[in-house]
Amino acid sequence: MLSESPPLPLLKEARKRYTQRDLAARLNVVPKTVSRWERGETPCPKMLEPALREIMFCPATELPAVNERFTFIDVFAGIGGIRLGFESAGGECVFTSEWNDWSRKTYLENFGGDHPFIGDIVPYTADEIPDHDVLLAGFPCQPFSIAGVSKKNALGRPHGFECTTQGTLFFDVARIIAAKKPKAFMLENVKNLLSHDKGNTFRIIIETLRNELGYDVHYKVIDGQHFVPQHRERIIIAGFREKSGFSWDGLKLPEEGPKLKAILHPEDGTEPTEEPFTTGPKGKVHRKYVLSDKLWAYLQAYAAKHRAAGNGFGFGLVTPDNISRTLSARYYKDGSEVLVFRGQGKNPRRLTPRECARLMGFPDSFKIPVSDTQAYRQFGNSVIVPVMREVARLMAPHILNLREQEETGQKSLPI
Repeated sequence: MLSESPPLPLLKEARKRYTQRDLAARLNVVPKTVSRWERGETPCPKMLEPALREIMFCPATELPAVNERFTFIDVFAGIGGIRLGFESAGGECVFTSEWNDWSRKTYLENFGGDHPFIGDIVPYTADEIPDHDVLLAGFPCQPFSIAGVSKKNALGRPHGFECTTQGTLFFDVARIIAAKKPKAFMLENVKNLLSHDKGNTFRIIIETLRNELGYDVHYKVIDGQHFVPQHRERIIIAGFREKSGFSWDGLKLPEEGPKLKAILHPEDGTEPTEEPFTTGPKGKVHRKYVLSDKLWAYLQAYAAKHRAAGNGFGFGLVTPDNISRTLSARYYKDGSEVLVFRGQGKNPRRLTPRECARLMGFPDSFKIPVSDTQAYRQFGNSVIVPVMREVARLMAPHILNLREQEETGQKSLPI
């Protein structure tokens, strides 16, 4: 029998609450794999530690029952991080839109194409979109222009969100909500959306959702470091067609999240080798991820120059006991925001794409069918999956309550 792996105590605790089948579903493995971990036939992978911590944080009673299903559409879907979160709460995707060809490749490789999947949402009419309970969108933030609104009003031209948001990608979210009237929506964006254009952009968005579309809207900034070893603040906007009793007070955020070592390749043979990220019998990180002497010298000189000028620009060197800076889509360029310390006198290295996936909370079963450059862009643009799971968990009872109201024609008490 193999010696006890680091996450095994967490696995044993989780098994006191969950069946092997339930636990396997949450970890995206088959029940036999959980059984082998428990019996010590194969080591429980170290990278499962963040997922097991999260599972332990959520009571088993809150797992969705089979009949507690709701439908959603995935707009500006990226590689499906939001989808993963809402599927865990009982959601079923019925429509997807993603314009980037490489992201579409990764999405389809992982989720298949058993429902309508389109590219650019802009020319697509809302009438062609299936009915759904929830709209999900990680929409890009584009500048809003409100110049000329007064003139249009005076001329009797269209106003409201059709005027103030036209030409932005948020307009496409708004027009779908207006046409389809889903029971709820969840929008995700960068924290800076709050301050963009001195707050005018966010004000227009909230006024559109509340005043023009009539939704009960709640928003909150959540830092992903509660669930993964990465400081990543994002604003989440949740909206409901009716007053629902929803509150962010029920949000469950672990006080202390995992450290970087939970997502790094152990390089000691306890993790199966995954070419091209790791190589050899011990699963050593491929040398291509180690910075060249030239690049490392450049980054150090660049940082020193800005320190002398009193600026904060530079690289982010992290040890396994740290948490990282925010992973960005530009990570493929030089990896400077997250460089893994390899010891004194050694050049640091980039994270591998698999480590980036883990840093964003994606399971190891998530397939990466694209080049490193595209993978870095995709994970840098994605969402923290455990954050989406927690948001979905909090929203799901209210979505189901609104569905029950619609089906019975009776008003239920807010949850």
